[in-house]
Amino acid sequence: MPSSPITRLQTIQRVIMAVPLGTVDIPPPPPPALGPSQAGTVAGQGAPKIHLYTGATPNGYKVSIHLEELRAAYPELAKGALSYDVSAIDISTNAQKHPSFLKINPNGRIPAIVDDNADGHNVFETASILLWLSENYDPEHKFSFADAKLRSKALSWIFFAHGGVGPMQGQAHVFFRYAPIKIPFGIKRYIQEVERLYSVLEDGLNAGAGEWLVGDKFSIADINVYPWVRSHFWAGVDIRKFPKLDAWVSRIAARPAVQKGLEVPKSSRGAVTQEEKEQAYASAAEWIAKADAELAALKK
Repeated sequence: MPSSPITRLQTIQRVIMAVPLGTVDIPPPPPPALGPSQAGTVAGQGAPKIHLYTGATPNGYKVSIHLEELRAAYPELAKGALSYDVSAIDISTNAQKHPSFLKINPNGRIPAIVDDNADGHNVFETASILLWLSENYDPEHKFSFADAKLRSKALSWIFFAHGGVGPMQGQAHVFFRYAPIKIPFGIKRYIQEVERLYSVLEDGLNAGAGEWLVGDKFSIADINVYPWVRSHFWAGVDIRKFPKLDAWVSRIAARPAVQKGLEVPKSSRGAVTQEEKEQAYASAAEWIAKADAELAALKK
């Protein structure tokens, strides 16, 4: 008897996520390159004080974008306390699971930082890193908020993105592009959930002046979700359904410091041709239609 879509979905989740739970033997990864592989981008900086361990992923780009925005806003700090170097962690080789990196992030994920300004203090989890950098290197609150209510709003958006947009869009990306078996149910489920989350962001922009998520300025609330939203097409999500969010992405993409941050540890291919976008949208629509048909058949 052919397996049901739900059974296949459960199977493929186990295969493609491949999370070690103590029951799967995984060969030891090679030692990661934990030495600096790339210097900071501001000329005249001093000896690196912050050591960034990262990769070319949405979460990785959040931290490099925030660092570059802070460095542009505080030129004197850029030469000293915000001087940083970069160690590119190759997650394709499972380097983030090596014992030397687990001392920095025991969860074995990128990004992470070690801050020599704070006696080698290590910080992991993206949102935690953004908050650490803001609390220690944004004295004028150019990207954060002194007002308690605005700070609370920023934290709400940060945790919304951290617990919702990132995980759900990551799943949409996997099922839509990389799953060895195309499962319409899984593709539809995650694309529609990402679209729902995008609608929440759209409403958030509508609630204010329409430019930023909190208050009247670009902040860590925007930085924390932007790298995911800019990658919408890889997950088969049509951002044209969300005009304010689409315009928000374009505004952020035009910022020079954001462009620098997207070069760390290597350039991110954010721009795609209109033809590539149309192909992604059409493919997503096709799989959603297949999912509807398959679910309808199950109800008969």
